[in-house]
Amino acid sequence: MLERADGWRTLLAPTARTAEYIAGTYHFDEVRTDPVRVQIRDSAWDVAAGPLDLRFRVGHQGALGLALRAVPWPLARRPLWAAVTDVPARLMSGVRTRGSSRPGCRQWYAAGGLWPIVTARTSFDGTDLGALAPVIPPVRFGFASAPASPALVRVLSTVERAVT
Repeated sequence: MLERADGWRTLLAPTARTAEYIAGTYHFDEVRTDPVRVQIRDSAWDVAAGPLDLRFRVGHQGALGLALRAVPWPLARRPLWAAVTDVPARLMSGVRTRGSSRPGCRQWYAAGGLWPIVTARTSFDGTDLGALAPVIPPVRFGFASAPASPALVRVLSTVERAVT
């Protein structure tokens, strides 16, 4: 998921099935199906997805990241946990743990770790995207955004769709 400075939102998905599911949950102006490759070596990540080329390095988790890792996934996937954690999550601009992006679709998130991104090189369609910067304003794919400080966040996303 990418959002340009002018607000144009693009989904890069590895398969048509994945693209259909994600685009049915979140809002995009453009949906593309492109090969996606991720390689991780120690703290270095190399991500390629169609026109996107991203290389970044993460630092050590702070207290918040370590606390998030301590929550067992069976607890984290419960809507009640999302409700409890939504209050402190809202201290970060745009961050929410529960909500809805589309009618008939309820979602909740649990973060299972947070690592600061300390260096990054990114290009889109061969154009360098510049230095790391805060995510301001928050992105608009759904009801929540990423933390303002560049970070790698491990997220458990649960989507519940109304039966029609």
